[in-house]
Amino acid sequence: MLTNQMVQILVFVILTIMTLGGGLGVVSSRNLFHSALFLVLSLVGVVGYYALLDAGFLAVVQLLIYVGAIAVLILFAIMLSRGLMARRQHQRNEQWWIAALVVLLVFVVLLVVLGQVDWPVADEQALLSPNVSVGQLGQVLLGPYMIPFEVISVLLLAALVGAIILARET
Repeated sequence: MLTNQMVQILVFVILTIMTLGGGLGVVSSRNLFHSALFLVLSLVGVVGYYALLDAGFLAVVQLLIYVGAIAVLILFAIMLSRGLMARRQHQRNEQWWIAALVVLLVFVVLLVVLGQVDWPVADEQALLSPNVSVGQLGQVLLGPYMIPFEVISVLLLAALVGAIILARET
């Protein structure tokens, strides 16, 4: 019989495979459109992590902003720029081995740091009472950070309109 903790571990393993597999697909796919789809898969895995951590607000924000907006914008930009979708164009960087070496080095450094840091463990009372509520997050997002969010949304809209104009001219 599966306990609650075993189910959480199983879901965590599935999300990890999905997130890392999507990330691996992003960097190893030869087709830019397929790479964007793998990015969506990886971002959905991160949504699952937030849901598993019982951070519903962050899961919804991740789903709406990254998966729903940014990834769709990337997909539209790729589809509207016809040159990237052509089969004859070489879409692979010949210096991939340098990137792989840097990634391996960063991974080793992170493993060393992970092993050497004495991570603090919170008591159960601190875990039950969060410091920030969803209402406070909403007030902050609609207060001092409202203008940066609006500027970003206008910038993304301008990029999408520019991609459409460029695609229509060809």
